[in-house]
Amino acid sequence: MKLQSVILSGGSGTRLWPLSREKYPKQLLAFFNDNSMLQETALRMKKFTAEGVDVAQVPIVVSNQEYRFIIAEQLKQSGMPAQILLEPCGRNTAPALTVTALQVAHQDGDAIMLVMPADHLIGNVDEFYRAVDAGLPKALSGGIVCFGIQPTRPDVGYGYIKTLPLEGGALSRLDTFVEKPNAELAQQYLDSGEYYWNSGIFMLKASVWLSVIGQLNKEIYDSCVEAVGTAQTDTDFVWLNQKAFSASPDDSIDYAVMEHVGADNSLGIESFVVAMDAGWSDVGAWDAVWDASVKDENGNVGRGKGHTVFHHSKNSMAHAANKRLVSILGLEDVVVIDTQDAVLVAHKNALPEIKQVINKVKEQHIHLTQHWREVFRPWGSYDSIDHGSNFQVKRIVVNPGHVLSLQMHHHRAEHWIVVKGTGKITRGDEVFILSENQSTYIPLGVVHRLENPGKFPLELIEVQSGSYLGEDDIVRLEDVYGRVANAEEQAGKS
Repeated sequence: MKLQSVILSGGSGTRLWPLSREKYPKQLLAFFNDNSMLQETALRMKKFTAEGVDVAQVPIVVSNQEYRFIIAEQLKQSGMPAQILLEPCGRNTAPALTVTALQVAHQDGDAIMLVMPADHLIGNVDEFYRAVDAGLPKALSGGIVCFGIQPTRPDVGYGYIKTLPLEGGALSRLDTFVEKPNAELAQQYLDSGEYYWNSGIFMLKASVWLSVIGQLNKEIYDSCVEAVGTAQTDTDFVWLNQKAFSASPDDSIDYAVMEHVGADNSLGIESFVVAMDAGWSDVGAWDAVWDASVKDENGNVGRGKGHTVFHHSKNSMAHAANKRLVSILGLEDVVVIDTQDAVLVAHKNALPEIKQVINKVKEQHIHLTQHWREVFRPWGSYDSIDHGSNFQVKRIVVNPGHVLSLQMHHHRAEHWIVVKGTGKITRGDEVFILSENQSTYIPLGVVHRLENPGKFPLELIEVQSGSYLGEDDIVRLEDVYGRVANAEEQAGKS
């Protein structure tokens, strides 16, 4: 029996703004240790063993094309090779799981999929293993297995699972699947003791999912069959057919399937629930990050790259994503999130209103909801550290062995100063090496390229000067990453 990990990594996590952005969502961020939530999810099943089970060591990750290079680099850093399926647009979790099931079924038609969101926390991995092991026999026999979390409050942000007793004690039978009830119903569910929160983790055979989605939503099934059947594959990615995948209805696993496979379903599919006490959290908002973090004697949490100081303060959190010191004085139940280009100060009770704040930010500063000041590229990253009339200053990091595209600009010249590492420079017909404390000048209109031939990151300061400094002033002549000219160039330095 083969067990295939499937990681769904397409969400945006806007409630964790300003750290999480549309182009750099929460699953790519590290909240609780040095690993991002995606890395933690990918590594989670690495040590799982069960008798008679062949656990695939290469997970399948489904994600938006926008995140492909960041995902590939993070998985490489964590030592986890992966198959990466790229969605040309967001169509929710049901189409994402369908294209994955088609991929898995092609490799092993009888394989079991363990489906995990990339942005959830599992604090107790051993308990998670116990839950997976308990559900395996039911998945092997053709059932759908959900993992339920004992609710602690009438939360309207979660789906709820009503269960029926089942002999044996480890599992229950799924009775009813209810997606995000109102406050009154949520309270009734909590009081009844018959409901679990839906963790968003599922286990079932790929063939079972394909059979069920084909019966319940043939439009999703047909669109995904075409999207996978006409996909393009390169070294790192499977590119789903854009036209076919875009034609799929937008629907979640919960609405498309799970609400139809309870005790009264007519599909002949048995569904089960494993109660899981594994320190689970969907880390959906900043108060959830505070809940899941280690606190000092006053209930305060200090996080991030910078330093934090608390004085006469209680039950608060400061996240210093920048290198600045963040101090909280005389406050209780507040959250302060400091990034390079935006700061959030909020009372915990007001956090449900953060989407209204984000909408206001979008009206005036839309880029602050989409990108960090630091932008990641397949070759490394750049940080726009200063700008003014006719000039812009960037800190550029090129990873070892990587190379930028061969390019030129119509409206700007560039000065490069190497501060760390070694750079190989192409400037017109010249090719030469720059080391630390050396510099060069790229005149307007001159074809150029930057490469890191060394074994350590190359860091340099780039000073741009000219009448127009927009990132769309790039004419790409060659690119080792196979990117389409002008499509990605609008988003940043390439």
